[in-house]
This record gives sequence, structure tokens and C-alpha cells, in this order.
Amino acid sequence: MQLVTTTEQMKRFDRAAMSRYGIAGIVLMENAGRGFVDVLMRTFGEMQGKDVTIFCGTGNNGGDGFVIARHLVNAGARVQVFLLGKKSRVKRDALSNLKIVMNLGSAKGSGISVDQLVSMRQLVRIRKPDVIVDALFGTGFSGRIEGLQEKVVKWINQSGAKVAAVDIASGVNATTGVVENVAVKADVTATMGLAKIGHYVGSGRDHSGKVGIVDIGIPQTLFKPSPNQVYRVDGEDVRQVLPKRPASVHKYSVGKIFVLAGSRGFTGAPYMCAQAAMKSGAGAVILGVPKSLHVMMARKVTEVMVIPLEETAEGSVSFSALPVIFEKIRWANVIVVGPGLSDDRETQRLLMELIRSIRKPLVIDADGLKAVSENSEIVRRRKHDTILTPHVGELSRIIGMKGNEIESLRVSVAQANAKKLGCILALKGAPTVTTNPKGLAYLNSTGNPGMATAGAGDVLAGIVAGFVGQGMPAAEATYAGVFIHGLAGDIAAKMLGQKSMLALDILDHIPDALKQVEL
Repeated sequence: MQLVTTTEQMKRFDRAAMSRYGIAGIVLMENAGRGFVDVLMRTFGEMQGKDVTIFCGTGNNGGDGFVIARHLVNAGARVQVFLLGKKSRVKRDALSNLKIVMNLGSAKGSGISVDQLVSMRQLVRIRKPDVIVDALFGTGFSGRIEGLQEKVVKWINQSGAKVAAVDIASGVNATTGVVENVAVKADVTATMGLAKIGHYVGSGRDHSGKVGIVDIGIPQTLFKPSPNQVYRVDGEDVRQVLPKRPASVHKYSVGKIFVLAGSRGFTGAPYMCAQAAMKSGAGAVILGVPKSLHVMMARKVTEVMVIPLEETAEGSVSFSALPVIFEKIRWANVIVVGPGLSDDRETQRLLMELIRSIRKPLVIDADGLKAVSENSEIVRRRKHDTILTPHVGELSRIIGMKGNEIESLRVSVAQANAKKLGCILALKGAPTVTTNPKGLAYLNSTGNPGMATAGAGDVLAGIVAGFVGQGMPAAEATYAGVFIHGLAGDIAAKMLGQKSMLALDILDHIPDALKQVEL
């Protein structure tokens, strides 16, 4: 599983490599520059005869840029280096590499020139670059880009050239993915040592392009898991944790799921949740719905068993249905509550009682999360696995934090509240972040904007429940479910386009997603 770091964690790894193992900083910088050029050439092809413009800052990111310039010249490129900032601000290893490229630039026919950029008028006179290298700020950046740097970033984005970022696109916060005002829009980012959270979260996801990881020589022994560690999940990770079916399997040994869902006017949610549980491999699913929906749902689903429940005057599940619900809970090995249940006061009271009382793995989604927002203590007190699947608005109501604040700190907020609530929390979005009560976080690598459609969350809840029912540990079932859900959405988008996608399309492609991962 791919380890992903914050800025501070990566700094600690760098410092440890130098202090504990005696690896000189200039060696790490040299490895970074050489590795960057390898990624660049794998992505864009040979550099022979191409015009490359490199924008360098005065810090170590700029130092990497000076090394890159040297290796690109050796690869046959014509290189123009622009330093943004005074030469006097360039220090230590970066200064050593600046002096080298300046010496090269002073040699006739070297193919490299080095200039301090003080005005945008200087860019009018240069040859239009084939490739631009962004070595302005790096992972230590936070805040806004202003002044000449802001103008340069806008020029880069409007240049029409291929753009490659060193470590992270300038303007992106490497820990949070936040872009305050402007940021370089890279086609590829070559990042040093380990990927950063900001490559995959928030606006950073849109500005990073394809992310390549460069081994700069930091000993792998330093990359040990730690509390609050973050991982990125790919298909191989999911393939390793999906359950294998023995030859002796029968329907009640691969998951008995009870889904409590639906109300008047909300018939799609129970259907999609129950069907998703079946399609993800559950052996048997019972769906409990208000009695006025029973005939409709029984006709709509074939493999799912549908039971009618007493209902309120508003057409939602009544508190008086509790005895029948408990009977089905005793039968099941995992329960889903919430999809389409409504916010009717009596139904919400029923949900609170169920969350308090159920002593089995429980997936809480949609209207079930409204009950949690009224009293999150009922989740904290549970002794069995609890999986919450909120989008940002639902989590906002639970924890009392504004949605935009949650988005700007997506990973750390999810980690903190999974710990606080003692649950598995899958914060849906771009990307979905799954966190466990110990603070480990898993970033999803599948999914697309077309999945922002009504009912997609109901499908996810069903997949996760189906995986838990087949015996997967709750955290693994959740991040694997999120991955399969996103992959099904990607397959649907490829066939139908993102704008026309429906939640039913995601549901229909669950088998394709599972087949693709399991092959």
C-alpha cells in the first residue's frame, strides 16, 4: 500500500537521512534532479532538441531545478533558467548547484542560459517552450502566491506548453491540497521520496497531473508506519483483502445483510442499497421497508427478500416495527440503516434506539446520520464495529464544523473524528477518505465527478455491508468498498460519459469492477 505523507513528515525523513545516516543534502538534491528528469522523459519522451524553461525559487525546490537544468542540457535540450528572487537568498546546496549552472551558462554553445526574472517583459523575448519545469516553491509552501510569482504562474498555465512540477505544483499546500488563489496546473509532478497528501486531495488533485515518485536515496527503514499514517489504496491492495470463496460455501456463510431503508417518495434508496449488497457478494439480503412500499419493492427486486414494516402517517418506518426489526437483526450478521428512511421524528427515535441496541456490525448512512448528529454519544458507546458514510454536509451536522473547513482539512478532520467517535468513518468526496479509530487513513484512488449523483451513496453503503458480511474486517471492507464503488463509477463513465451517469449505472457495473480487480 502506498505511503503518503504530510510536509512535516517528509521533512523529518529528510533530516533523519542526513543526521542519522550521514547522507549529504547535496546528494539528495542531485538524486532528486536526476530522478525528475527520468520521470519527465518517461512522460514526454526524449528531450533532444526541445526548448525547456525552468522557473526556480530561491529555496531547495529551486536547487532541484538547477540540477534538472544540468541533466536536461546533457539530454540535448535547450534550457532557459529563470531565478525568481535575489541570488543572495539562495543558500547552501541550492547555491552550489546555481553556481554550477551559471558556470555552464557562461560557456559558449552550452545550450543553457541563467537569468534573474525581474519583469514579465523578459518572457516575451524567449523562444516558446516545449516544456516548462515548475521549481518555484515545493512542499514547504502555504498561503497565497502574489506579485511577480503570481504573474509567472498565470503565464505558465496559459503557455500551452507541457508542464512538469518539482515535488508539488507551486501554489498547492502539500499537506491539505488547498490552493488559496492560483497554482501551477501541471501535467506531471515528480515528487521526492514519497507522495504527499496534497497530490490527491482537494484542489491539489486537479493541479498535480500524473504523479511520479522519485527515489532520492532516503533509506526505506525510515518509512515506518506511524500513528495517523495515510495510505493510498489501489487495485492490488483491494485484491489482496477481498475474500476468497471456498468450494463448500453456501448462501448463509457469505453474508446475511439486513437493510432498513425507504419511506414514501424514497423508493430508490432501499433498492440500490440492497441490490449493491447482493452484487458485492452477500449471500442473502432482507430489506425492511414501510408496509405501503412492500408490494412495489417486492416487484422491483427478485433476489432480495422484502418485509413490510409498520409505518407512520408520513409513510416512514414506525417505532412500533421494532420487534419485527429486532427479529431480522438476530438473523443478520451485518445491518444497514438510513438510506431513504426520512427525518420523521418517530423514525429518528427508532434509529436512535437501534444504534444504541444493535450488537453487531452496523453501517449508518443518509438519514441514519441525522440521528447521529442529534446524539453522537450513541456511536461512541457502541462496542461493535460501526461504519459511518457521510458526505461533507452530513459530517458538518455531526461535528458542528463548517463544510468548507472540513474540505480544507479533509484527511485530518476524518482522522480526528474517527478517533473521537470510535468508528470507521468514510468521508465521501474527492477523494473519499476512510479512517479507523486508531487514526489510520486510506485515500481512495478511483471515482470521478460523474458520481456526484443522487443515490450513489446508497450503493456504497450496500457494497460495504456486503463486504463486512463476507467476513472482512470493517476498515478493510470500507476502503475496499469505496474503491470498488469508485471503479464501478469509472467503468460507467467510460461507457456513458460523466454527465449522463446515474447511481443505477454504478450499481450495474459492480460486477465489472470486482472482476477487474480479482483477475
